[in-house]
Amino acid sequence: MIRTANAPVSYGVFALSRPDRVPLPSGTELLRLVSEAGYDGVDLGPYGYFGTGHELAENLAAHDLALCGGWLDLPFSGGDEEYEAAEAAILPVLDDFALCADQQGTIAPKPTIADSGSPERSARPGGRVDLELARDRWAIFARRVQRVVDLVAERGLTATFHHHACTYVETPREIDRLLTDTSVGLTLDTGHLLLGGGDPMAALADWGPRINHLHVKDVRTALLHATSDSDNPVRDLWEKRVFVPLGDGDLHVKGFLDAVLASGFEGWLVVEQDVVLLNEPDVRRAIDDQVANREVLRRWVP
Repeated sequence: MIRTANAPVSYGVFALSRPDRVPLPSGTELLRLVSEAGYDGVDLGPYGYFGTGHELAENLAAHDLALCGGWLDLPFSGGDEEYEAAEAAILPVLDDFALCADQQGTIAPKPTIADSGSPERSARPGGRVDLELARDRWAIFARRVQRVVDLVAERGLTATFHHHACTYVETPREIDRLLTDTSVGLTLDTGHLLLGGGDPMAALADWGPRINHLHVKDVRTALLHATSDSDNPVRDLWEKRVFVPLGDGDLHVKGFLDAVLASGFEGWLVVEQDVVLLNEPDVRRAIDDQVANREVLRRWVP
């Protein structure tokens, strides 16, 4: 079974948000928008945005939505004190995932772990071989990822790892390295894979048995070159709308989704279209885009 979901980031709610430019939707409002657009689930977004504990489960149920996953980035290559504080901070979030899994009676949410990256990686979106972690630092990284996988498993859940632009798991080489050195499942994110120089179709073939979560995202990769001289390429990329509605970018949507169905994938298919809301028309466009994205998917997932 494949079920569809969306995420707060598609409505402008994430770390790069500009609430100084335009008000962001409340958690309740966003749940309503996702439900009305026809999705089965929603990503957690910032912790507490939809409530915590039983309040979270009740708010989801009130909008007939299940929790599909949630972003948990940790400084896997950082110092011990920094990493340990981050690990402690995710424990109550994992407990909420477990509570929702017990109550929603559908495909369980996938705690979606990721690397926090570094200023060095943020300055060079797309990745390069010379930016990869050295062997000793990578050994620490992989050991910490495996520890989080085990923490998730202790709660009866299955972790997934989100490769992401401007982190130490960005390129196909780095994804291969992660899958070789840990047991973690993979969130295949089509947009971030294209930005990292990968091919989503090849990824399905090469990593299929490890892919346990999908983020379907369209992207305009040419913007990587347009922002290469920027002092803040991450913000410039996102504010220039590097992520676009399905069918408007470089993702071969039909070919990819045909391949997903042929692969026998079962789980959450999450639409993410990261947008930075800068004015009122951006708010309306974000809402309309997620309705349109759901309609695109109906050919494969009614």
